[in-house]
Amino acid sequence: MTDILQEIREETLRRVESSKRDKPLSKLMGMAEEMGTKTGFPFERALSSEGLSLICEVKRASPSKGMIAQEFPYLDIARDYEAAGATCISVLTEPSWFKGDIAYLREISSEVSIPTLRKDFVVDEYMIYEAMIAGASAVLLICSILDDDSLEDYLELCDDLGLSALVEAHDQSEVGRAVDCGARIIGINNRNLHDFTVDLENGIRLRESIPKGVLTVAESGIRDHGDVVRLTDAGFDAALIGETIMRSNDRKKTIRELRFGE
Repeated sequence: MTDILQEIREETLRRVESSKRDKPLSKLMGMAEEMGTKTGFPFERALSSEGLSLICEVKRASPSKGMIAQEFPYLDIARDYEAAGATCISVLTEPSWFKGDIAYLREISSEVSIPTLRKDFVVDEYMIYEAMIAGASAVLLICSILDDDSLEDYLELCDDLGLSALVEAHDQSEVGRAVDCGARIIGINNRNLHDFTVDLENGIRLRESIPKGVLTVAESGIRDHGDVVRLTDAGFDAALIGETIMRSNDRKKTIRELRFGE
Protein backbone atom coordinates (compact mmCIF):
# COMPACT_ATOMS: atom_id res chain seq x y z
CA MET A 1 0.00 0.00 0.00
CA THR A 2 1.22 3.49 -0.79
CA ASP A 3 2.54 5.31 2.25
CA ILE A 4 -0.10 8.02 2.48
CA LEU A 5 1.66 9.78 5.33
CA GLN A 6 4.77 10.33 3.24
CA GLU A 7 2.66 11.69 0.38
CA ILE A 8 0.95 14.12 2.74
CA ARG A 9 4.29 15.21 4.20
CA GLU A 10 5.75 15.95 0.77
CA GLU A 11 2.64 17.85 -0.30
CA THR A 12 2.73 19.85 2.94
CA LEU A 13 6.35 20.84 2.31
CA ARG A 14 5.32 22.16 -1.10
CA ARG A 15 2.40 24.02 0.44
CA VAL A 16 4.66 25.70 2.99
CA GLU A 17 7.13 26.79 0.32
CA SER A 18 4.28 28.33 -1.66
CA SER A 19 3.02 30.14 1.44
CA LYS A 20 6.50 31.49 2.14
CA ARG A 21 6.61 33.03 -1.32
CA ASP A 22 3.34 34.82 -0.66
CA LYS A 23 4.17 35.78 2.93
CA PRO A 24 7.77 35.33 4.12
CA LEU A 25 8.55 33.81 7.52
CA SER A 26 9.99 37.14 8.66
CA LYS A 27 6.59 38.75 8.19
CA LEU A 28 4.87 36.05 10.25
CA MET A 29 7.47 36.43 12.98
CA GLY A 30 6.82 40.16 13.04
CA MET A 31 3.07 39.60 13.30
CA ALA A 32 3.61 37.13 16.15
CA GLU A 33 5.83 39.61 17.97
CA GLU A 34 3.17 42.28 17.68
CA MET A 35 0.60 39.90 19.14
CA GLY A 36 2.81 39.12 22.13
CA THR A 37 3.39 35.74 23.74
CA LYS A 38 0.26 33.83 24.67
CA THR A 39 0.02 33.23 28.41
CA GLY A 40 -1.16 30.44 30.62
CA PHE A 41 -1.20 27.58 28.10
CA PRO A 42 -5.03 27.34 28.09
CA PHE A 43 -5.07 24.10 26.09
CA GLU A 44 -3.07 22.31 28.77
CA ARG A 45 -5.12 23.84 31.57
CA ALA A 46 -8.31 22.66 29.89
CA LEU A 47 -7.05 19.08 29.56
CA SER A 48 -6.01 19.09 33.23
CA SER A 49 -9.60 19.45 34.39
CA GLU A 50 -11.29 16.61 36.23
CA GLY A 51 -12.62 13.72 34.16
CA LEU A 52 -11.98 12.86 30.53
CA SER A 53 -11.82 16.00 28.42
CA LEU A 54 -13.28 15.93 24.91
CA ILE A 55 -11.41 17.53 22.02
CA CYS A 56 -14.07 17.70 19.31
CA GLU A 57 -12.85 17.94 15.74
CA VAL A 58 -14.09 20.07 12.86
CA LYS A 59 -13.30 17.72 10.01
CA ARG A 60 -14.66 17.73 6.48
CA ALA A 61 -12.85 14.75 4.92
CA SER A 62 -10.06 12.21 5.42
CA PRO A 63 -7.88 9.98 3.22
CA SER A 64 -9.45 6.81 4.62
CA LYS A 65 -13.12 7.89 4.60
CA GLY A 66 -13.26 10.43 1.79
CA MET A 67 -15.80 13.22 2.16
CA ILE A 68 -17.35 13.08 5.62
CA ALA A 69 -19.41 16.29 5.52
CA GLN A 70 -20.76 17.50 2.19
CA GLU A 71 -22.46 20.34 4.03
CA PHE A 72 -19.81 22.04 6.13
CA PRO A 73 -21.08 24.98 8.24
CA TYR A 74 -17.87 24.97 10.25
CA LEU A 75 -18.77 27.91 12.48
CA ASP A 76 -22.09 26.33 13.41
CA ILE A 77 -20.30 23.07 14.10
CA ALA A 78 -17.82 24.81 16.40
CA ARG A 79 -20.62 26.64 18.20
CA ASP A 80 -22.46 23.33 18.71
CA TYR A 81 -19.30 21.79 20.15
CA GLU A 82 -18.83 24.57 22.66
CA ALA A 83 -22.51 24.59 23.64
CA ALA A 84 -22.45 20.82 24.20
CA GLY A 85 -19.52 21.03 26.60
CA ALA A 86 -16.49 20.25 24.45
CA THR A 87 -13.28 21.05 26.30
CA CYS A 88 -11.34 22.11 23.19
CA ILE A 89 -11.85 22.17 19.42
CA SER A 90 -9.51 20.61 16.88
CA VAL A 91 -9.60 22.21 13.43
CA LEU A 92 -8.25 20.45 10.33
CA THR A 93 -6.26 22.86 8.17
CA GLU A 94 -4.71 20.40 5.67
CA PRO A 95 -6.35 21.24 2.31
CA SER A 96 -5.67 18.32 -0.04
CA TRP A 97 -6.65 15.16 1.83
CA PHE A 98 -8.74 16.63 4.65
CA LYS A 99 -10.25 19.60 2.77
CA GLY A 100 -9.22 21.92 5.59
CA ASP A 101 -8.16 25.55 5.55
CA ILE A 102 -6.26 27.85 7.90
CA ALA A 103 -9.18 30.25 7.48
CA TYR A 104 -11.43 27.77 9.31
CA LEU A 105 -9.06 27.88 12.29
CA ARG A 106 -8.89 31.66 12.24
CA GLU A 107 -12.66 32.13 12.16
CA ILE A 108 -13.43 29.41 14.70
CA SER A 109 -10.78 30.68 17.12
CA SER A 110 -12.35 34.13 17.03
CA GLU A 111 -15.85 32.71 17.48
CA VAL A 112 -15.49 30.35 20.46
CA SER A 113 -14.10 30.89 23.95
CA ILE A 114 -12.57 27.42 24.41
CA PRO A 115 -9.02 26.58 23.21
CA THR A 116 -8.41 25.48 19.62
CA LEU A 117 -5.84 23.07 18.18
CA ARG A 118 -4.37 23.36 14.70
CA LYS A 119 -4.64 19.82 13.29
CA ASP A 120 -2.18 19.56 10.43
CA PHE A 121 1.10 17.93 9.43
CA VAL A 122 3.60 20.43 10.84
CA VAL A 123 6.86 20.14 8.90
CA ASP A 124 8.20 23.67 9.29
CA GLU A 125 8.29 26.35 11.99
CA TYR A 126 6.32 28.51 9.56
CA MET A 127 3.20 26.45 10.34
CA ILE A 128 3.57 27.07 14.08
CA TYR A 129 3.66 30.83 13.55
CA GLU A 130 0.63 30.49 11.25
CA ALA A 131 -1.24 28.65 13.99
CA MET A 132 -0.50 31.29 16.60
CA ILE A 133 -1.55 34.14 14.30
CA ALA A 134 -4.76 32.28 13.46
CA GLY A 135 -5.66 32.12 17.15
CA ALA A 136 -4.79 28.53 18.01
CA SER A 137 -3.75 27.60 21.53
CA ALA A 138 -2.03 24.40 20.41
CA VAL A 139 -0.48 22.60 17.44
CA LEU A 140 -0.08 18.96 16.54
CA LEU A 141 3.44 17.55 16.18
CA ILE A 142 3.55 14.06 14.66
CA CYS A 143 6.50 11.84 15.59
CA SER A 144 6.17 9.83 12.37
CA ILE A 145 7.12 12.79 10.19
CA LEU A 146 9.59 14.62 12.46
CA ASP A 147 13.07 13.68 13.65
CA ASP A 148 14.14 14.32 17.25
CA ASP A 149 15.92 17.58 16.47
CA SER A 150 12.81 18.98 14.80
CA LEU A 151 10.59 17.83 17.66
CA GLU A 152 12.81 19.52 20.21
CA ASP A 153 13.10 22.71 18.17
CA TYR A 154 9.35 22.93 17.58
CA LEU A 155 8.57 22.22 21.25
CA GLU A 156 10.93 25.02 22.24
CA LEU A 157 9.34 27.39 19.72
CA CYS A 158 5.87 26.53 21.00
CA ASP A 159 7.00 27.33 24.54
CA ASP A 160 8.45 30.64 23.38
CA LEU A 161 5.17 31.57 21.68
CA GLY A 162 2.98 30.32 24.52
CA LEU A 163 1.46 27.50 22.48
CA SER A 164 0.88 23.97 23.69
CA ALA A 165 2.08 21.05 21.59
CA LEU A 166 0.17 17.78 21.28
CA VAL A 167 2.91 15.33 20.35
CA GLU A 168 1.41 12.36 18.53
CA ALA A 169 2.80 8.83 18.73
CA HIS A 170 1.56 5.53 17.39
CA ASP A 171 3.95 2.93 18.80
CA GLN A 172 6.28 2.33 21.73
CA SER A 173 9.31 3.80 20.00
CA GLU A 174 7.47 7.03 19.21
CA VAL A 175 6.15 7.29 22.76
CA GLY A 176 9.73 7.02 24.01
CA ARG A 177 10.86 9.73 21.60
CA ALA A 178 8.04 12.04 22.68
CA VAL A 179 8.93 11.58 26.34
CA ASP A 180 12.65 12.08 25.72
CA CYS A 181 11.98 15.29 23.77
CA GLY A 182 10.10 16.74 26.74
CA ALA A 183 6.51 16.57 25.51
CA ARG A 184 4.00 17.67 28.15
CA ILE A 185 1.03 16.31 26.16
CA ILE A 186 1.26 13.01 24.29
CA GLY A 187 -1.47 11.82 21.97
CA ILE A 188 -1.72 8.13 21.13
CA ASN A 189 -3.16 7.72 17.66
CA ASN A 190 -5.10 4.48 17.36
CA ARG A 191 -4.99 4.97 13.59
CA ASN A 192 -1.79 3.90 11.85
CA LEU A 193 -1.04 6.91 9.65
CA HIS A 194 0.91 4.80 7.19
CA ASP A 195 -2.05 2.60 6.20
CA PHE A 196 -4.95 4.13 8.20
CA THR A 197 -5.97 0.94 10.00
CA VAL A 198 -7.49 1.55 13.45
CA ASP A 199 -7.02 -0.32 16.75
CA LEU A 200 -8.45 1.26 19.91
CA GLU A 201 -6.44 -1.13 22.06
CA ASN A 202 -3.26 0.48 20.77
CA GLY A 203 -3.72 3.52 22.96
CA ILE A 204 -4.76 1.52 26.01
CA ARG A 205 -1.59 -0.59 25.73
CA LEU A 206 0.73 2.36 25.23
CA ARG A 207 -0.84 4.58 27.90
CA GLU A 208 0.88 2.56 30.62
CA SER A 209 4.33 3.60 29.38
CA ILE A 210 3.73 7.34 29.65
CA PRO A 211 5.11 8.88 32.86
CA LYS A 212 2.94 10.58 35.46
CA GLY A 213 2.73 14.30 34.96
CA VAL A 214 2.42 14.02 31.18
CA LEU A 215 -1.08 14.68 29.85
CA THR A 216 -2.41 11.94 27.57
CA VAL A 217 -4.87 12.10 24.69
CA ALA A 218 -6.49 9.14 22.89
CA GLU A 219 -7.01 9.80 19.18
CA SER A 220 -9.11 8.00 16.54
CA GLY A 221 -11.54 5.10 16.63
CA ILE A 222 -13.67 6.42 19.52
CA ARG A 223 -17.28 5.62 18.71
CA ASP A 224 -19.45 5.64 21.84
CA HIS A 225 -19.71 6.15 25.58
CA GLY A 226 -18.35 2.66 26.19
CA ASP A 227 -15.11 3.65 24.46
CA VAL A 228 -14.98 6.83 26.55
CA VAL A 229 -15.36 4.79 29.75
CA ARG A 230 -12.58 2.42 28.69
CA LEU A 231 -10.25 5.33 27.98
CA THR A 232 -11.11 6.96 31.29
CA ASP A 233 -10.40 3.71 33.12
CA ALA A 234 -7.07 3.43 31.25
CA GLY A 235 -6.02 6.80 32.68
CA PHE A 236 -6.33 9.09 29.67
CA ASP A 237 -6.86 12.79 30.30
CA ALA A 238 -8.63 13.48 27.01
CA ALA A 239 -10.06 11.96 23.85
CA LEU A 240 -9.94 13.55 20.40
CA ILE A 241 -13.08 12.66 18.45
CA GLY A 242 -13.93 13.70 14.91
CA GLU A 243 -15.80 11.41 12.55
CA THR A 244 -18.30 10.07 15.09
CA ILE A 245 -19.56 13.58 15.81
CA MET A 246 -19.20 14.95 12.28
CA ARG A 247 -21.44 12.20 10.87
CA SER A 248 -24.15 12.82 13.45
CA ASN A 249 -27.42 14.54 12.58
CA ASP A 250 -27.46 15.99 16.12
CA ARG A 251 -23.94 16.94 17.16
CA LYS A 252 -24.93 18.25 20.58
CA LYS A 253 -26.81 15.04 21.43
CA THR A 254 -23.91 12.87 20.25
CA ILE A 255 -21.45 14.77 22.44
CA ARG A 256 -23.77 14.39 25.44
CA GLU A 257 -24.07 10.65 24.74
CA LEU A 258 -20.29 10.33 24.48
CA ARG A 259 -19.84 12.15 27.77
CA PHE A 260 -22.69 10.70 29.80
CA GLY A 261 -24.04 7.66 27.94
CA GLU A 262 -27.53 9.09 27.59
